[in-house]
Amino acid sequence: MEINIPEVVAEVTVAFERYEKALVSNDVAVLNELFWNTPHTLRYGVTENLYGYDAIANFRKNRSPANLERSLMNTVITTYGREFATANTEFQRQSSNRTGRQSQTWMRTEEGWRIVSAHVSLLATPD
Repeated sequence: MEINIPEVVAEVTVAFERYEKALVSNDVAVLNELFWNTPHTLRYGVTENLYGYDAIANFRKNRSPANLERSLMNTVITTYGREFATANTEFQRQSSNRTGRQSQTWMRTEEGWRIVSAHVSLLATPD
């Protein structure tokens, strides 16, 4: 298996950046599009565990659009062959000094690259 085939890394990077733009602008249609539409998809968030595409889409529909701007740090995209990838990043919201972490597992589907699993968490604040 080839790791980080340049053109595949470029494809996943475009998808990841599209997701990030949709996230901070609350473009729910694009966010929903980029998750694999199946009951097998999951997303663990800071305050929620979402099992299946429908639960993720419902969360997106009801999420507050306030304070979504953030800065990314230490983003690492790794591809495994031509069909599978991970994207990991740290982030900081403009309204907070806490650092968050986001992990996504991407899979190439007939519709294009889709997130099949995601995890978002915040680091504990220092004492």
